[in-house]
Amino acid sequence: MNRIILGIMAAGVVLGGVDRMFGSPKGYGKKFEEGFFFLGPTALSMAGMICLTPVLAQTLGKGIIPVFGLLGVDPAVFGGMLAIDMGGYQLACSLARDPLMGQYAGIVISAVFGCTVVFTVPVGMELVTAEDKPLFAEGIMIGLMVMPVSLLTGGLACGLPVLRILHQNLPILLFSLLLLIGLKKAPAIMIKGFTLFASGIQILITAGLVLAAVASLTGFTLLPGMTPLEDALSVVASIGIVMLGSLPMAELLTRILHRPLLWLGKKCGMNSMSIAGFLIGIVSAIPAITMLKHMDRRGKVVNAAFLVSAASMLAAHLGFTVSEAPDMLPALFLAKLSGAFVSIPAALFFTGKKKGTANKTEV
Repeated sequence: MNRIILGIMAAGVVLGGVDRMFGSPKGYGKKFEEGFFFLGPTALSMAGMICLTPVLAQTLGKGIIPVFGLLGVDPAVFGGMLAIDMGGYQLACSLARDPLMGQYAGIVISAVFGCTVVFTVPVGMELVTAEDKPLFAEGIMIGLMVMPVSLLTGGLACGLPVLRILHQNLPILLFSLLLLIGLKKAPAIMIKGFTLFASGIQILITAGLVLAAVASLTGFTLLPGMTPLEDALSVVASIGIVMLGSLPMAELLTRILHRPLLWLGKKCGMNSMSIAGFLIGIVSAIPAITMLKHMDRRGKVVNAAFLVSAASMLAAHLGFTVSEAPDMLPALFLAKLSGAFVSIPAALFFTGKKKGTANKTEV
């Protein structure tokens, strides 16, 4: 499967590169260029955390390992509470007692739960309008409710038995339950909490980047044991190479599926912008979130639920997994796809007959 996926990405590189040679008349060349444009933001969001991970693992491990040990849970699961491309993978592998659990937590849990908590929710709550915040929160809650499907499917793809998957995910499931209750009972407090948490993560990442850059330039290391900045940036570069192909291929997929998805949207009571959000979301969560204001009521909820599992599947998360753990590609895809496909009918069910009548912008 790995060879097939990488072959598809290589075909996307050729598609985007050739189109760019002729001035990007088909638009694939522009997507090819975006693969490089992502390098800067990607480096800012993850390089500092990668550099700090060994220090964090050593420091946090003293408290986390005994606590998780009382529950019989591998400490790697704690790393899964960070996004896959924001230090979650490295932290999970550093804390892991079982290397397989480190891979599972760092790829599957981080790409679904960690990404949602550290990135999708705080960014989404900042970007959506005040009117749309309750709908976005409702969608996130639905996505978290069906998230165990992603965690279970991804774990089975890793070769883990069902009972072990459920046991090891106890902290994640408990934390998810608390998030559900908080988003339902005190959304304003939760929004503020998520925002502060995201700000704290950003400060930590920036501090790590500063310390690593100073160490690279002067040889002075304030925190011994940090990963060299050059090594962290090599991970970012690998992600950029994959996105050279994944973004043109995602554009091709969007065009091929446009008409069928429009038909499906009408059957499900959603406008075309809501359907387009699915195709955008599997590439990047941010543009999908900014599109919410143009979606109908049902589409806003369904898209938010969809992002919990599916966000960035064909871009940053794919690129990171290819770079760091290519053998985990099947687990990543199965986890994200299973959760995404379950979240859509679940969100449609919970929104019932309330089809939106406002903001029916078409594309």
